[in-house]
Amino acid sequence: MAISFLLIAIYLISPSFISASTQKPKHFSCNTSNPIDRCSGWCDITNGRANRKTLADCGIGFGKNANGGKAGSIYVVTRDDDPDSVNPPPGTLRYAVIQTEPLWIMFKQDTNIVLQQELIMNSHKTIDGRGRNVKITGCSGITVQSVHNIIITGVTVTKMVPCGDALVRSSPQQYGYRGLTDGDGISIFAGSKDIWIDHCTLSDCSDGLIDIVLASTAITVSNCHFSNHNEVMLLGHSDSYIEDKIMQVTIAYNYFGENLNQRMPRGRHGYIELINNYYPNGWGMYAVGGSACPTIISIGNIFVAPNNRYSKQVTHHQNEDKSKWEHCTWSSDNDMMLNGAFFTTSGSSYARAMSMGIESTSDVVALTANAGALY
Repeated sequence: MAISFLLIAIYLISPSFISASTQKPKHFSCNTSNPIDRCSGWCDITNGRANRKTLADCGIGFGKNANGGKAGSIYVVTRDDDPDSVNPPPGTLRYAVIQTEPLWIMFKQDTNIVLQQELIMNSHKTIDGRGRNVKITGCSGITVQSVHNIIITGVTVTKMVPCGDALVRSSPQQYGYRGLTDGDGISIFAGSKDIWIDHCTLSDCSDGLIDIVLASTAITVSNCHFSNHNEVMLLGHSDSYIEDKIMQVTIAYNYFGENLNQRMPRGRHGYIELINNYYPNGWGMYAVGGSACPTIISIGNIFVAPNNRYSKQVTHHQNEDKSKWEHCTWSSDNDMMLNGAFFTTSGSSYARAMSMGIESTSDVVALTANAGALY
């Protein structure tokens, strides 16, 4: 009887907008409550989807200056194979992403691309899979290395495995030897900047789903759906790599789904904004972690703790005692904590203006309802 009363009490105090929200979100119908989707015109089936480049004007957060291939031509991927990492044939995704000029890359049809080596992107590119079921899998993932002005939207990245010890082309003029990769889904590193990852579905890769390291900055990850993975998102190379202090990353409107263990995200050194994200399925170890004193600002998120009573804490300090992290700013404002979730704050209050507007926490379920690839 006591258990019955407890269940009734939980039901009564839970916000009504949470009731049906723990299921994996369906793919895109139309979400005018989401500022990015509303701005991009994707809800306007007659006109908006013919003007795909409008998306480039809709960036938010630290990556808002990324306009990808807006200044260039449309390039349509017509092939789903990846036959040659040194001399990729026209029509392949690899051929498109290595070109020097700006390109807005689209797909002729639903596509399942099995990479034979890491896909190395050149600057001023948009990979736009919206409206198609574009799945990228296989060898090592999408590499964003020492480049700028990149948008990746509307694709599914999954089941990446380590590879390398091979020659791979990175531009029409250059190819070179690549060592063994980690098996990340998307790897952003070596001073890359003005990068926007939006409406992607990521799961089940050998290492991280998204890693942002080695002095990369001005990056936004928005409207993505993450699931079935251990170490989701790493922001910062190592505790000793102080160059990552320049890193500024916005993580907004994302849906952290089922079977996720840790690193949602895990930061080092830099400045990280978590805005209006949804964690409805809990976590294995923790949700938000770090070391080497990153600044973590959490505003307007919904954290639903797992049922495991030992894993209710949202935050985790990796291999550090309190004397090392208590002065570091980790703040939580207007976050909703459910099922016993709690966020351990530290440091002083932070008065810096946010890089984007903040939506009401009560709108987060609607804002993230169509997170993931738009097909």
